[in-house]
Amino acid sequence: MEKIIYADNAATTSVSKIALNAMLPFYESQFGNPSSVYLLGQAAKKAIEDAREIIASCLGSNSNEIFFTSCGSESNNWAIKGVAHNLIKKGKNHIITSKFEHHAVLHPIKSLEKEGFSVTYLDVHEDGIIRVAELEQAITDKTALVTVMYANNEIGTIQPIKEIGNICRKHKVLFHTDAVQAVGNIKIDVNDQNIDMLSISAHKFHGPKGVGALYVRRGIALDQLIEGGAQERGRRAGTENVAGIVGMAAALKVACDGMIKREEKLTAMRDKLIENLSKIEYSRLNGHRTKRLAGNVNMSFNGIEGESLLLMLESKGICASSGSACTSGSLDPSHVLLAIGLPHEIAHGSLRLSLSDENSMDDVDYIIDVLPPIVEKLRSMSPLWEKIIAKNK
Repeated sequence: MEKIIYADNAATTSVSKIALNAMLPFYESQFGNPSSVYLLGQAAKKAIEDAREIIASCLGSNSNEIFFTSCGSESNNWAIKGVAHNLIKKGKNHIITSKFEHHAVLHPIKSLEKEGFSVTYLDVHEDGIIRVAELEQAITDKTALVTVMYANNEIGTIQPIKEIGNICRKHKVLFHTDAVQAVGNIKIDVNDQNIDMLSISAHKFHGPKGVGALYVRRGIALDQLIEGGAQERGRRAGTENVAGIVGMAAALKVACDGMIKREEKLTAMRDKLIENLSKIEYSRLNGHRTKRLAGNVNMSFNGIEGESLLLMLESKGICASSGSACTSGSLDPSHVLLAIGLPHEIAHGSLRLSLSDENSMDDVDYIIDVLPPIVEKLRSMSPLWEKIIAKNK
């Protein structure tokens, strides 16, 4: 296979050369333990603090509000469980979230339900966006936390984060957002948007896998995540992933510095894909047409199975997905697509194309050429397709 087009950047991105070069010294010459008092260790400690400053500047926060973790899932779990277990001592046992959060949010919330917390799951409607009025109506004097993702990992829809933050601040309720897909792609200012906690994962913006961060507004009490050492100001013990942290900061700085130009490029490619793929008979775009990530296209095609579509695209050199990489082994339809009202049979025929600045308009043109014949071939092999045609005549 000669031609490879990687269009699954929502699952992971390649590590940029800038990030890789920033990391290499901390595997080779500057390998000291940041907790050591000698110069080699203190050089590693300084690198961590410099990275903390860079990440904070990209979020509009203070460096002492950034805590390093292993990934976005860990950040989500720590934020949600840490706040919940702390505030239940004050009689706050209610959490508000949306129906189509990442499982790294939904699963810890389900765990808290088993502990006695009550949870309100907000509708995300056909356009994949919550209604702030419904959020405000759901808040009670028992509400401890609102957690709503910034941008959806499957359909790319962007939530009204500032309005959510304003409502939470008005009612003195903490607001956490899973911003794994948003950081590096959307300008974020945690103070202007009244965000109290925010989760990050480096490998979504050309940083390394296995490292993330959690922004926690100063003054918010979280349960200690890991015991055993004084790292991360006593909240998360364990020797820091120095190289990963440095690589994450380097990648995020590039992403934030080039955000406007990159967004213009990705939006043009996204819109061309949507315009042309929408011409396929019995297809639909999932999520809001414009209030979505610049590089995200999520389409459903009646009469086909998503897995077969992905295999045939791969045979043509196109790497894509049908939903979240974390649930790719599941035979169940996407909970995100079900949440926006798609029936099971249509949700099964979904395709997510997620682009990065490493893609080109030539890649887009190739996908546009290749995809319609594949859909047509799969439909010709499907016993359901004739029934769909007959039903819609």
